[in-house]
Amino acid sequence: MRLFSIYGLFIEETLVRVMAMQLNKNTRERILEVGADIIHQKGFNHTGIQEILSAAHVPKGSFYNYFKSKEDFGLQVIAGFGKYFSSLASEILGDDSLSPLKRIAKLLDTFMDYFKAEGYSRGCPIGNLSQEMADLSPAFRDALNGAIDEMVEGYAKTLAEAQVAGKVSKNFDVRETARFIVSSWHGALIHMKIQKGPCPLLTHKKFVLERLLNSS
Repeated sequence: MRLFSIYGLFIEETLVRVMAMQLNKNTRERILEVGADIIHQKGFNHTGIQEILSAAHVPKGSFYNYFKSKEDFGLQVIAGFGKYFSSLASEILGDDSLSPLKRIAKLLDTFMDYFKAEGYSRGCPIGNLSQEMADLSPAFRDALNGAIDEMVEGYAKTLAEAQVAGKVSKNFDVRETARFIVSSWHGALIHMKIQKGPCPLLTHKKFVLERLLNSS
């Protein structure tokens, strides 16, 4: 009986540890999710730690149980944004049922639908943070550069497929072209927020698909 009691106690303690770890993970993820949304609206420097904790319904003083600093939190937010956009882009750009250029068109349409639903506000969180933080923090700069490189890589891979299919010029350097597309998109988003309308995004899509990639 003593053996079973010890075994039962071990199982109970293990379950308590697992539940505590899961609770900590869920709390951490909630702080990141809520904080990312507020940062997307207001920017990093205008978002306070207490504001995030209140919105996430997490007790005061809990922030440093999950993050070393506000900068550490911000870097993890960037990683989350990057992972989300990389996953979305991979799903659309990896759709073999569509031609490479139609995949690019679908990706742009998906983003445009999102910004329409948001009243043509907010912009790209990676682009916003790049403008706000790139000159202030080397760690942020490196993380943001990595996130943008992932965007570029997704386009570059799709453009390479389009070249193989004979749909775009063989003279294109696919990564250089992809980087231009990403840079143009972020510029269009700035104009979109100023105009509160879709015209800059539609112009970007038209130029990329009908001028830049249709010049073979």
